[in-house]
Amino acid sequence: MPDMQVAVLIPCYDEEMTIEKVITDWRRALPKATIYVYDNNSDDRTAEIALKAGVTVGYEPEKGKGNVIRRMFEEIQADCYILTDGDDTYSADKALDLLRGIREGADMVIGDRLSTTYYEENKKKIHAFGNRLVQRLINRLFHADIPDVMTGCRALSREFVKSFRVKSNGFEVETEMTIFALQSEMTIRSVPIQYRDRPKGSKSKIHAIRDGVRILHAIWKMYWRGKFKKRKAQGNRGVPREHFTNE
Repeated sequence: MPDMQVAVLIPCYDEEMTIEKVITDWRRALPKATIYVYDNNSDDRTAEIALKAGVTVGYEPEKGKGNVIRRMFEEIQADCYILTDGDDTYSADKALDLLRGIREGADMVIGDRLSTTYYEENKKKIHAFGNRLVQRLINRLFHADIPDVMTGCRALSREFVKSFRVKSNGFEVETEMTIFALQSEMTIRSVPIQYRDRPKGSKSKIHAIRDGVRILHAIWKMYWRGKFKKRKAQGNRGVPREHFTNE
């Protein structure tokens, strides 16, 4: 797909300190891509700075990362979607590797932080613990080997984006995307990427306990929903066609 249309998606809430640099870095890495910044009802100048930088700016008034990603997926048309954060924690230097995975047939290419610099750069031990816990839990429950479940940097195919229905409202959306890809038996690849801590003065929006509970709830809900669907499908096998009705 030589003329693949690429969209870089940057959901933002109060990222005026870093958004210009993030736009510059991804524009340099993917000069032919269209960059979209969606402002999630910020209280600062995030949207204004993004507009001055010359990118397409959208808005989602209902706060929550899941809410803004849902709107982006509904409104933006592309062949490949690269999702990253506006806080300058993800380097853009592996952008071509993320894109290459989609070109070669993957549905999701995960930007793997945990195998590189995450544990050295992230100063909050509870975040590191949460990432390890969720990674191990999902790999065990879904018989997978995903190196980084909750990364905010990943490339997605058009097929994935248009078949995935975002149910999460908050930070559990990354976990939901990973589980959906596993349950749908989509092709998943990973690319090691460099992670850096937020610059001084930039504040994380994650509330470790509250968001951790929501993420664990999302995992169990999707796990048991998948079990139910699988049993239902197995129960329907071999049943004569006339036993089904449209009523």
